[in-house]
Amino acid sequence: MGKIIAIANQKGGVGKTTTTVNLAASLGVLEKKVLLIDADPQANATSGLGIDVDSIEIGTYQLLEHTKKAEETIIKTTSPNVDLIPSHIDLVAIEIELVDKEEREYMMKKSIMHLKEKYDYILIDCAPSLGLLTLNALTSADSVIIPIQCEYFALEGLGKLLNTIKSVQRIHNPDLDIEGMLLTMYDSRLRLSNQVVEEVRKHFSEMVFDTIIQRNVRLSEAPSYGESIIKYDASSKGASNYLSLAQEVLKKNKETV
Repeated sequence: MGKIIAIANQKGGVGKTTTTVNLAASLGVLEKKVLLIDADPQANATSGLGIDVDSIEIGTYQLLEHTKKAEETIIKTTSPNVDLIPSHIDLVAIEIELVDKEEREYMMKKSIMHLKEKYDYILIDCAPSLGLLTLNALTSADSVIIPIQCEYFALEGLGKLLNTIKSVQRIHNPDLDIEGMLLTMYDSRLRLSNQVVEEVRKHFSEMVFDTIIQRNVRLSEAPSYGESIIKYDASSKGASNYLSLAQEVLKKNKETV
């Protein structure tokens, strides 16, 4: 039985999509069958895996509307063992369209639960907000990875996200767990980066992944070529960081690497 992991933080630019795409690719390379669900209207995970967003006609929007079965929304990617449910700018409208529906927080869960039998890991790239889209992802998920960038405002808004997670646990999904907090955009030359790492580890200790994602030019370049860092430059520091994260996730879930 597979595991559903949401990658969430309502702050933008913290490395959510970078993490979702590259963790998916790394797990795929480690021979796990992965499904990535792009639940962000910006569709960066979709384009980051080399899919032309303008050509998308069926994806997360139809999945949440229940107008298509999950299997009909899945497309293959060029990353080994990685499938995708793509996003499109149309997804912006879903929050308004779902607002009057019964059990609107469970629309994704109802659509994807049976897919756990087909995939080892289902990763959901969440939008940078705490709206209905993110709520649907958290209600569906077994756990959540929270990327935190090693910058000045790193902890700002984290309390709000943790409160949302507690609220989801209380009302919609008592089994939701925190898979881990992931420190991203780390620059060892900056005193501030080291201070943030120290602060986050001090506050959240066991909840923080050992792996830290370092700032890496190749990592920034990869999405513009529609490739994961594993495919774009497997020898880069970014690829090594994300493979290390994938191994840590497998170890945490008691899987042999």
